[in-house]
Amino acid sequence: MSIGFDAVKPNQLKGLTPTSTFSIVIPFRNEAQNLPELLKSISNWHYPNKQFEIILIDDESSDGWQSIVSMFSSTHPELDLKVISNERKTNSPKKDAIQTAISIANFDWILTTDADCILPENWLECFDECIQKTDSNLIAGPVQYMSKPELLNVFQELDFLSLQGVTIGGFGIGQPFLCNGANMGYRKSWFTNVNGFSGNENIASGDDIFMLQKAVNTASAVYLKYEHAIVKTNAQATVSELINQRLRWASKTSKYNYWVPKFIGLTVFLMNATVVMALVLALTEQSSFALFFQVFLLKWSIDLYLLHKTAIFFKAKATLKHYMWCSLLYPIFVTVVASISLFMTYKWKGRNFKT
Repeated sequence: MSIGFDAVKPNQLKGLTPTSTFSIVIPFRNEAQNLPELLKSISNWHYPNKQFEIILIDDESSDGWQSIVSMFSSTHPELDLKVISNERKTNSPKKDAIQTAISIANFDWILTTDADCILPENWLECFDECIQKTDSNLIAGPVQYMSKPELLNVFQELDFLSLQGVTIGGFGIGQPFLCNGANMGYRKSWFTNVNGFSGNENIASGDDIFMLQKAVNTASAVYLKYEHAIVKTNAQATVSELINQRLRWASKTSKYNYWVPKFIGLTVFLMNATVVMALVLALTEQSSFALFFQVFLLKWSIDLYLLHKTAIFFKAKATLKHYMWCSLLYPIFVTVVASISLFMTYKWKGRNFKT
């Protein structure tokens, strides 16, 4: 993954004349507290207004979001902003919402993000330059948690940086298997040709990685390694929400038909479980603490090698000062989540789903 991370070269905006057109698709459910920041970030864009549209899809929200969107629309009449209701057809509300929006989208490039995100000023310029320079059907972009001093937030920042590092590394070795629906795009024509979410529509999550899998099969996916393309989002506020999120992620990864993510996921689980087992054996005097420290140091050093590279790209080196204590907790966290994912359900936007 570290070799792959370096193989994906970072890009800087060249100031090319914008030629691409975009339909930005944003599903939401009870996101009234986050919509103002999202919409504010959109208002800061410099991309030609006639070359993009924004489609908000309401998924049975009940938090009074209408006044927020209405006020934004009235103060920004120059923006083509549509609000539609989700048309539920499958077990996946988010996939239904995206499919509903794509059915009315006017432009060929579909960009997806989430309502709790902040989009950078030059987001569309980055996608446009990537489209002009590559012959791709799917583009995966960088996502980063907003930095906050709370320890739970810091733990998630480092964890998410590691996932981003592995995401970029997968693209670099020619075996992409991770991406994030908070920052990705694909051609509407290609989406139609591969039958959209067909084949995984009954899996609640996975609107991102299952599309990536289809793109990998057609060798047409690239990574958007632009620092100006980094989408910011919020970490989970509580331990319960964090566990539910990771159970959801585990549920979609287990449904992957591609061998690479399953192999890497198993490797990661076994490595973390080995650290936990070595600690338990040392505490019960069935083994030595020397063995535990050897196993831990092996994992710690290899993880840090990739994490340091990732932190530099995301300008998050300050977060690495928390790396030691997070590294001690992380094996326990991974082992517990992986174990309980075998039999627990999870909550997502107030709804219960099976893993």
